[in-house]
Amino acid sequence: MTKMIRWIALTLLTLTPLAARAEPITVKLSFYTSDRSSIYQNLIKPFVDAVNRDGKGLIEIKVEFSSAITRLHAQMPQLVADGKIEMAHIVPGLSPTKFGDTAVMELPGLYSDSREAGLVFTRLIQRGALKGYEDFFVVGGFVSEPENIHSRKPIASINDLKGLTIRTNNQIEADVLKKLGAMPQLIAINKTTDAVSSGKVDGATFPPSMLFEFGVGRVTKYHYMIQLGGAPTVLVMNRKKFESLSTKAQAIIRKYSGQWLADQSATSMEALDKKVLAELEADPRRKVVFPSPSDLASARGVFASVTEEWVAQNPHNRELLELVRAEIAKLRSSKEIRH
Repeated sequence: MTKMIRWIALTLLTLTPLAARAEPITVKLSFYTSDRSSIYQNLIKPFVDAVNRDGKGLIEIKVEFSSAITRLHAQMPQLVADGKIEMAHIVPGLSPTKFGDTAVMELPGLYSDSREAGLVFTRLIQRGALKGYEDFFVVGGFVSEPENIHSRKPIASINDLKGLTIRTNNQIEADVLKKLGAMPQLIAINKTTDAVSSGKVDGATFPPSMLFEFGVGRVTKYHYMIQLGGAPTVLVMNRKKFESLSTKAQAIIRKYSGQWLADQSATSMEALDKKVLAELEADPRRKVVFPSPSDLASARGVFASVTEEWVAQNPHNRELLELVRAEIAKLRSSKEIRH
């Protein structure tokens, strides 16, 4: 009998840690397309993998791909803010009223590349300098390489843009296109291919890396490399959900957010942009045109005009631009940006 009691006691002691061991907290990340997407592979996956590795047994991020709720792309920020979605990748340019300050990241001709823009964006968010992000813990701020125009119709010079209907993803870029003579339309990225193929628009603005992401490369063959502004996107988490996590779980998320993620994503996307551009140039079925010196001068004049008009809207915009220029100067004087 004594042996039996000892055996039962030993068994209970052995099982107690297993019973007490809590399941890891799950955070659901809603992503609007598949795991094969280059956006996911280069912007989101590095963060997910790093957190799940370091947080094993404590926190786990589970990605829900191509979720039906994420078809409402322009509504994503509000869905995350309301807690209906815990984490998501959003496009601020589709919600200009809420994220008006983010327009400073869309200004053309200001940033040397996506790495510089991404680091500046990250620092502004971390400082609380940009309005609209109060309901979120911002995991990462990203800015694409400068966007170019990809069209069903030939574009040999800046004059050929006159009268073309071009899809864009933010108001600043729309203002630039108007001044170049085009007719811009604000269309979500996952609806752009249908808009081009149906003839609703003649072309669309994308960096090379995104050209084949949603099929736009299949329905366009003329590529005008005008170097418009970059497109900001943000990986956000519902702030209340983040604050409900343990201190250790929060620390793991913070470790792989911000500058770490901005640097990781910029390195990957820059490489992809160069690869896709080389493929476009090597394809005899496509026409890749780089603006002439006179066209570049005209474009820069438009860029400067749009920037000045945005700054003149209110003193706050001027303060934001000065803040951005100060951050750019710091980065360029340091070793953080590779030239």
